[in-house]
Amino acid sequence: MSLGWLDSVAPAMATTSPSVPDDSQATAELGPVDVAPEELNQWKRGFTPQAEIWNGRMAMVGLSVGLTVLLIARLAGRA
Repeated sequence: MSLGWLDSVAPAMATTSPSVPDDSQATAELGPVDVAPEELNQWKRGFTPQAEIWNGRMAMVGLSVGLTVLLIARLAGRA
């Protein structure tokens, strides 16, 4: 069974290296950022570990407040 143009392309694709560069070396160079424990609560701007921690905290506060308001509104609507 002949696949036409695929027969001529498939062997070439199997022997050539991929055109996308290998990112394993780039990620090996970018290791985790060392942060002292006392620095985690500092308010820093940008994509820093401190900003991600505060982002998570504020998201949990917002979620908690939203669910509390929803619960109070539903309970008040039944009375």
